[in-house]
Amino acid sequence: MKIIYKDGTVAECPPEEELHVLRHSAAHIMAQAIKRLYPQADFAYGPATQNGFYYDVDLGDVKLTPEDLEAIEKEMKKICKENLPFKAYILNREDSAKLMAERGEKYKLEHMDDLADETEFSFFQQGEYVDMCLGPHLTYTKALKAFKVTQQSGAYWKNDSENKMLTRINGVAFRTAEELAEWEKQQAEARERDHRKIGKEMRLFMTDDLVGRGLPMFLPNGYVVWQELENYIKAKERRLGYQHVMTPCVGTVDLYKTSGHWDHYKDNMFPAMEMEGEAYVLRPMNCPHHMRIYANRPRSYRNLPLRIGEIAHDFRYEASGTLKGIERGRHFCQNDAHLFVTPDQIKDEVATVCDLIFEVYRDFNITDYRCVLSLRDPADKKKYHDDDQMWETAETALREVLTELGINFTEEIGEAAFYGPKLDVNVKPAVGAEYTLSTCQLDFCLPARFQLTYIDSDGSEKTPVVLHRAILGSLDRFMAYLIEETKGKFPAWLAPVQVKVLPVSEKTMDYARAVADKLDDAGLRVVLDTSNEKIGYKIRQAQSEDRVPYMLVLGPKEAESGTVAVRSRAGDEGAMDLDDFIARIRNEIDTKKM
Repeated sequence: MKIIYKDGTVAECPPEEELHVLRHSAAHIMAQAIKRLYPQADFAYGPATQNGFYYDVDLGDVKLTPEDLEAIEKEMKKICKENLPFKAYILNREDSAKLMAERGEKYKLEHMDDLADETEFSFFQQGEYVDMCLGPHLTYTKALKAFKVTQQSGAYWKNDSENKMLTRINGVAFRTAEELAEWEKQQAEARERDHRKIGKEMRLFMTDDLVGRGLPMFLPNGYVVWQELENYIKAKERRLGYQHVMTPCVGTVDLYKTSGHWDHYKDNMFPAMEMEGEAYVLRPMNCPHHMRIYANRPRSYRNLPLRIGEIAHDFRYEASGTLKGIERGRHFCQNDAHLFVTPDQIKDEVATVCDLIFEVYRDFNITDYRCVLSLRDPADKKKYHDDDQMWETAETALREVLTELGINFTEEIGEAAFYGPKLDVNVKPAVGAEYTLSTCQLDFCLPARFQLTYIDSDGSEKTPVVLHRAILGSLDRFMAYLIEETKGKFPAWLAPVQVKVLPVSEKTMDYARAVADKLDDAGLRVVLDTSNEKIGYKIRQAQSEDRVPYMLVLGPKEAESGTVAVRSRAGDEGAMDLDDFIARIRNEIDTKKM
């Protein structure tokens, strides 16, 4: 595949750059199509991304429909058939500004102003469309063979909520039609696994615009799953000596100024609320509260490590375009804990945290994950607590601990918390991009900011080190992950309804009630289907909507013999003594069999 660089040079594209060039060129072709259909369109940024491309565009008062996106894709195909050559040229600043002004490109002109040190700018042109760009690009539009316009969303100019909201139009592009077809197949699978779709079908959670976007509400079925996860992780933590607390969902602005979050994180926080001369905010995280719990009374080295855990309600003002069901919301519940340790306890405590993470992953059959050591970006120190020595000490300490523990990890610059480096465990879900579930962060910063101390064995006053850790991450995100991995077919111990009793007719209803009562007495979550529907319909509903692990089909034969006809997700398992069935499912639940 040949490509053209900004100086007009044409060369073979390195194989590792092919997708990027295809997708970047697709963004230009899409912009040309948009301009043909909407002459008033004013373009901002249009980059290639890891999975496709997008262009941010100001369309004035126009609101696009799905049919409009189809029309844009159709016009793109037309442009590709026209086989327009991509041409490249470079202009000095004055001529560049004149060209953009003539074409009415006010966002490009503003972008040029941001690049005050640049004396010249490069442009690429195909047909009537001209775009300021560094390239490279395809040599002809016909080389783009497999693409699709996928969706639209809102995006602020320069990602600043003070600026105008633009329309972001997304697409994907691939080398071949076969690759595009494979992507479309994966998207169909993703739609089937989407936790928002399954959550609605299984009545697990809901959102309501009157309540607020990004504020999910767990329905009875979903809250059962949520509580089971809470009980599961708390039991493991208690065995490791954690002490659980409950702290408020709000704190004073002064609390977050002390912690440093106000300077480094306030853009992600809800606005402050003024009451009686004091400013409060909804908390985005729990560490400041836990720091104050530690400071509540004097501590000795004999008290450490102190492990404080909480299933804590947090609030972050995420951009509306990033909200995704319970995977990413403005309210969520962290499986949070803070471990206050002496320096010589760091290794053992990090090891115990890692052991707990991997134990949980084994319990849930999570095997596709990778460990990342997230570090500060030395070139962008404004994002982080300003103490080079602290950062060098913390990063070296965490790196050495992970190495000594034999944990395989990669390092990523710029992904640290503002107060310290961290180990992130990123999972690869059945569909979609990877994301972080678990984390363990090493913090020398906040204990010092809160002036935390303990009396050491020699009688001197020392500052503890803090490990911030979350095993399930947030219960909300972990639940979304499980929904998509299992397609809502939870194991028996997690299932909202563990057994559904299905009488064949009204004649066996009394026996069905007796069976349901006995299951209930055994501590099982059971539902008796009392509808007048035919048994085939009842089975289909229990399988497709409720996704229950077990159904007990009860006809005259079962009522007469005192047995139950067991039907699992694997299919019909035949008749069984009720007590034997109860013993079987109780074992599954008690051992948390996946």
